[in-house]
Amino acid sequence: MNQAIRRAGELALDETTVTALRAVLRTTADEVVQAIIDEVPPYAGALSGRMGATIRRAVRTALGHYLDLASGHATGGDGGDAAYELGRGEVRDGRSMDALLSAYRVGARVAWRCLAAGAVPAGLPAAEVAKFAELTFAYIDELSAASAAGHADELAARGRAHERHLEQLARDLVAGASPDVLLVSAQRAGWQAPVSLTAVLLPAVQARPAYRTLDQSTLVLDDLPDATGVLLVPDADRPHLVRQLNERSAVIGPPRPWTRASASYARAVRARSLSSDIRDTEDHLPELVLSADADAFADLRARALAPLRTVPVATARRLEETLRAWLLHQGRRDEVAAALFVHPQTVRYRMTQLRELFPDLASPHRVLELTLAVGLRTG
Repeated sequence: MNQAIRRAGELALDETTVTALRAVLRTTADEVVQAIIDEVPPYAGALSGRMGATIRRAVRTALGHYLDLASGHATGGDGGDAAYELGRGEVRDGRSMDALLSAYRVGARVAWRCLAAGAVPAGLPAAEVAKFAELTFAYIDELSAASAAGHADELAARGRAHERHLEQLARDLVAGASPDVLLVSAQRAGWQAPVSLTAVLLPAVQARPAYRTLDQSTLVLDDLPDATGVLLVPDADRPHLVRQLNERSAVIGPPRPWTRASASYARAVRARSLSSDIRDTEDHLPELVLSADADAFADLRARALAPLRTVPVATARRLEETLRAWLLHQGRRDEVAAALFVHPQTVRYRMTQLRELFPDLASPHRVLELTLAVGLRTG
């Protein structure tokens, strides 16, 4: 209020003029509110009933403080504080700063017209009318600046609170919280739940840059252990998502119903622990399945491939490689030979050895066990 206080010092209305102006405060406040209702659409239905009475009292209070200022009996602090809180309240009521500034402009015009109509008949000298006008508009300008500051601060505070709520929702999803907890968390964050979420793991420093290229409803965490970041992408177009993340060190989990996003996250974590080369987990399902229970897989290999322990290590390694190719290529000798870069006759020789070691090689159960046992390359 520094500018208004300075101008008030230059004016200092006499008591006769101030008394006359106080007599028209109520009608001035009513006209200001009515003009705002008529001319600023966002306030058309907001200033009626109890709310309208409250606003009228607030306007009368502001005008009263203004007259105190004009008569040299106020410092200007209270009006600015109230205007600041008004700006914050407008955010809570869902109105923009443009709407509030429009209301201030309308209010300034109407207030000046009404106050001037009361001051001039009360004997305000013509030379002082211009100073009175300057004070009026300086006061309104500073009120509007205080309201703008309150509006901006409230928006910033709400933005920070919204970010915290979104971050907590992401943590709840990754942690596998119950659907009831997730629903409450999503509502608190004002987040529209999608059908599915796809978890993406990537270095923490890449999380925010990648996030800015994705759907605006994507949830992001960039402070997980081991400098890991995670994105939870809603209803992802998977081929497009893979292309978007192609240049990043990302591991993309499977799509899952949004309340089961933790399953997508868990698979991405396991895929990353399995190999640094995995990008799209959907392209590595056999490896993921076979590595799901490492102990069980080791036991299966030990039992299914036990006959190979009866031959030298180098021979066992070649026979296992041949068995794997034979199973994958369904016994087609030429394809097996091409895969192993050997002569078909070599394949025939090795398969003879394998049939001696595995007499029941034609058994469906034996084929299943062996397929699983050699399904992952080891060593």
